[in-house]
Amino acid sequence: METLIVIPARYGSKRFPGKPLAVLAGKPILQRVWEIAEFVCSRRSNCSAVVATETPSENCPSDKIVDFCRAAGIPVVVTSDACRSGSDRAWEVASAAERRPDVVVNLQGDVPTCPPDFVLRLIAALESDPDSSVASVYVQLSWDALDALRAAKRESPFSGTTTVLDANERALWFSKNIIPAIRKESELRAASPTSPVKRHVGLYAYRYDALKFFANSTQSYYERLEQLEQLRFLENGYRIKMIEGAYPQGYDQTTSGVDSQDDLARVEEIIRKNGELLDFYR
Repeated sequence: METLIVIPARYGSKRFPGKPLAVLAGKPILQRVWEIAEFVCSRRSNCSAVVATETPSENCPSDKIVDFCRAAGIPVVVTSDACRSGSDRAWEVASAAERRPDVVVNLQGDVPTCPPDFVLRLIAALESDPDSSVASVYVQLSWDALDALRAAKRESPFSGTTTVLDANERALWFSKNIIPAIRKESELRAASPTSPVKRHVGLYAYRYDALKFFANSTQSYYERLEQLEQLRFLENGYRIKMIEGAYPQGYDQTTSGVDSQDDLARVEEIIRKNGELLDFYR
């Protein structure tokens, strides 16, 4: 199976300008993400990776990302202004690739703590489930983690996405609300340390034709309401295979990317205390 890992990396982040090149524990964030992709490709045949950045402009001088990648020997592609999301950027790269990939992985350039095992298992999930067009990851929340998510949503209602699955571990739905609603919660808490809530991790592997559909279609109704692009697939009958992910010890609070200087400091402390992520897999 021909696999292409695309790493969307925008210099012009509004909340954190220059984020991909911000130094995290001695290395730029983008370098760390690239090393994750390299690790995955070293474990699979017919696998390649490339950074996809935006067209340079006065406010988004992504030529800095191009210069960094070329100096580091990292393949990089400049994508057009028409790209509205990382998935669109991934499609532009995949559709122009010299060899058409069977599977395209969208590995965001601001997730330096993404376990490589997640990526490997997503690719394997599409290999073993021919009826699914997309694969993604969830983590099963403990009650403490669910309490923390509820507290975060009181401050930022649209932070954190949850999902519910069918009997075949395919997604039924995703929401910025916490789903499912839980009756008799006290009984469930007494019976198990694990809550029934699954938090979605925004990492995707797409079959080529599914990504083509996404890039050439318009926002669906619920996608527009929730601002969750994966709902476009569900609303149009595509199946999303989900795998349960588990983070290495100490990395379990890193399910989202680095979006601020505070995030940068938090993840740097996690690395200092627990060691380098890739050391858990070597």
